[in-house]
Parts: sequence; C-alpha cells; structure tokens
Amino acid sequence: MGLAGVLQLDDGQDDARGLPSDYGIDDLTLVLQDRRFDRRGRIDYDPAMPDRMMGFLGDTMVVNGQVGATAVVLRGIVRLRLLNGSNARIYPLGFEDGREMHLVATDSGFLDRPIALNRLTLAPGERAEILVDFSDGRDVRFVSGPNPNRMMGGMMGGGSAERAFPVLPFAVDSSLPARIARLPQDLGGSVPERDAGDAPLRRISLEMPMGPGMMLGMVLGSSVFSINGQSFDMGRTDFTIARGSTERWRITADMMMHPFHIHGVRFAVLSENGRAPAAQNLGWKDPVLVNGQAELLVRFDHPAPPEAPFMFHCHILEHEDGGMMGQFAVA
Repeated sequence: MGLAGVLQLDDGQDDARGLPSDYGIDDLTLVLQDRRFDRRGRIDYDPAMPDRMMGFLGDTMVVNGQVGATAVVLRGIVRLRLLNGSNARIYPLGFEDGREMHLVATDSGFLDRPIALNRLTLAPGERAEILVDFSDGRDVRFVSGPNPNRMMGGMMGGGSAERAFPVLPFAVDSSLPARIARLPQDLGGSVPERDAGDAPLRRISLEMPMGPGMMLGMVLGSSVFSINGQSFDMGRTDFTIARGSTERWRITADMMMHPFHIHGVRFAVLSENGRAPAAQNLGWKDPVLVNGQAELLVRFDHPAPPEAPFMFHCHILEHEDGGMMGQFAVA
C-alpha cells in the first residue's frame, strides 16, 4: 500500500565537506508521496484496473506524512534529502521562481562536485540530495510538473490531464542564523567510470500485457506483468552471477516509463536511448527511470546465495506486485 520510510547513512564528514547538517534547520529529509483519502480522512487504496495497469496515482500531496505543511528555512543554503516514496508518480521537480538546485548526491553516494539543475525528475524509489540557496529571503514553492508517464498512444490517461502542482511551500525565517553561506566545491565523492571494457551484455526486457489477455488477467488478479517473458516466481532464481564480476545490463521498457531497481548493487548509467545519461544520472545509482532503453554498468560484490537471492524489478509498486520482478544469485 506504499508505506515508506528513510534510512540515512552518515560518515560524519559533512562539516568537512561544507554541507548543511543541522537536522530540521538547514538539513531537511523530505519523503514525497501522493495519496487518496476517503471522506473520513483515511488513506484510500482501492486500485481499479487503470490504477493497476498504469500504477496508482493519488490526488493529494503528502510530505513526511503531512498534508498542507510549510517548511520554514533559514536565510542561507539548505540541504534537501529527497525520496520519492510514491507508488507510481514521477515528479518533475523545480522551484516556482526558477532558482537553481545543486545536486550533491544521488541514490548511492556523493558526487565529486555539485551539479546545477533547474529541473530534477524523481521516479518511485529514487533519492537525491540538493542544495538550495534561500539567501535572497524570498518565500517560494517547490513544485512538480504533471506525471509524465503514459502508455504508448496516450492510452488510459496516465496523468495526461494533470497540471503542475505545489509540492511544498518554503518560508524563510531571517531570524535564524545561516551556517552555510556558499556552495562547497569538493564533495569528496565520485562519479563512476564509464568504460565497460569487455563486460558481457545481459538484456532485460520490462513487459506489459496487451489485449484480451491483459483484461482477463486484471479481472482474475493474476500476474500479468513480466521480465524477459516471465512473471515473478518466488521459487525461481532467474540467473546466477559470479561474485566480483561486472556486466552491462541493457534495459528495455515496454509501452511506458519504468523505474528499474537492482538490489545489492550500485551502478553507472552508461547511456539513455543511445545518448549520454542525463546530468542527474551521472552519479552512482540503484534505480533509474527507463524511458525506452538504458544501458547500465553493474559490479556484483555482495554475495546472495540461491536460497536468499537479490531482486530486480520495476519500482512502480503495482507493476512489481503484478509480476514485473525477477531474482538473481551472486556466488
């Protein structure tokens, strides 16, 4: 039903990096979720067939479990740790006044230096850390464009009738002392090398059913999504990979965008649809939004025996629950 929380990993070196780290003052963790509520204010999760096909979209924005909240920040540089904890919604995020965001970390670690962005797209399961400068003292709203995901040909809506909407207003309290006044230049992190060498290629196809079989499967509640022609089976390990090896994974997303996640690894995005990866995908990743095709460079260092394998799946919850998931062992 989309319950989500945050595990925050800290090496104690944020002060040395020049990063905001005063939790709740200049360092805010924000879990973004869209929900539906019934008339009594209870979460309403009763997905109809289009919800299960496209992924469940809510009509109310919830940040850290709160509706209608405002974030009060100091007049300086503030760190936002963002998690998309939604079932299916993809957020094209930015500030209403167009101010820059500086990306400092992706899902699996710090970058080497900040990257300036005006728009940051977060798919379900993706995390990012950004620095935002509020030193002008102006209040501003963090906003999202409409969910960009829709099926080929615009079938079943997929948020196509939506408009941009506010995610979280920020109010600047000038009485709060600003600890960080300038952007750090060296974050001490890294961006991955993108030399695949002779790494073997593995093809992963994320597949959606069409036609009468899809409708019947939805009605009967059976697994209708698949990867490489097979729906998820808890008793099946799809393949075994040698520990310490590196592979190229070419992910193809069928019919619509799919956020693709691999357990137990971090990876480099080599290309997106044959082109260089987007700026927000230059760091270490573990999910990535696949809009057509993405090629990843993955190293497998952590063991996973056949009786306790890792999973790989679409991070739209209704898709993985519907069978778009597989398992692999590392031995």
